[in-house]
Amino acid sequence: MRKYLLKRLVQMIPVLFIITFVVFVLVYMSGDPVSLLLSEEATEADREAMREALGLDKPFYIQYFNFVGDLFQGDFGTSFRYKEDALPIVLERLPATFQLASVSMLFATIIAIPFGIISARKKNSILDLFISGGSVLGKAMPNFWLGIILILVFAVNISLFPVSGRGTFAHLILPAITLGTGVAAEMTRLIRSSMLEVLNQEYIRTAKSKGLNNFSIVYKHAFRNTLITVVTIMGLQLSSLVTGALITESVFAWPGVGQLLVQAVNGKDMAVVQASVFVIAILVILVNLLTDLIYTLLDPKISYK
Repeated sequence: MRKYLLKRLVQMIPVLFIITFVVFVLVYMSGDPVSLLLSEEATEADREAMREALGLDKPFYIQYFNFVGDLFQGDFGTSFRYKEDALPIVLERLPATFQLASVSMLFATIIAIPFGIISARKKNSILDLFISGGSVLGKAMPNFWLGIILILVFAVNISLFPVSGRGTFAHLILPAITLGTGVAAEMTRLIRSSMLEVLNQEYIRTAKSKGLNNFSIVYKHAFRNTLITVVTIMGLQLSSLVTGALITESVFAWPGVGQLLVQAVNGKDMAVVQASVFVIAILVILVNLLTDLIYTLLDPKISYK
């Protein structure tokens, strides 16, 4: 297990460097951030002085090597917009993103597990068609569209929830539903498919022939053997929640990493963009690693070398 963990951690290094290089190139090619920092009345001399102060007058490869050197020291540079170190700014926004992602996953899990099981048990029934159709619809709806509709209905017309921001639990409801709907739809479909496969196994038919009640057959035998699939789905979807929060946080003005990253991209704040993408990449990799480790708890037959 230790060898496996060490191997996975070592594999993170080139992946993170590739991600930072790609983002660095994209930000570099997107335009001159000095034009956003200075007014239109600024002279060319002022622009050149700021480029020199920020190190933007150097060739691309020197800028990148300087960035990598600072990266080894945990320094992503200074934000053009906030005039502070970029990494602490990103880390300060992480709790809000964690809160939104965790509540969204809780909402998705509460919806997906019972609906997926019911849909599998009632295969080809009207209820199954209703749940399957709802799953397709939930997956097809874009986050930004669903978020706007929820705001118009429940925040503007009914005034049941706040329009935007973060503060009370009420502020969390609409963003969590928006972000969790697509995840719940995907999980429902996959849980249904996995349950259908398990319910057709020989040991399930044996359990039925022994006269076990439906609850015991479905939850103690069938669902328990789909847990690895469920954990896999949750791990993958949790990663998508972190990345999918970009749009949802912007729609609801939720002060998380997603909103910060969108603002940094629009403002060509290279340091914040790099730090945000780096942190998000680490979170996704760690979630996938944690998912692999949970496998060994669910199935002792699985071992990593």
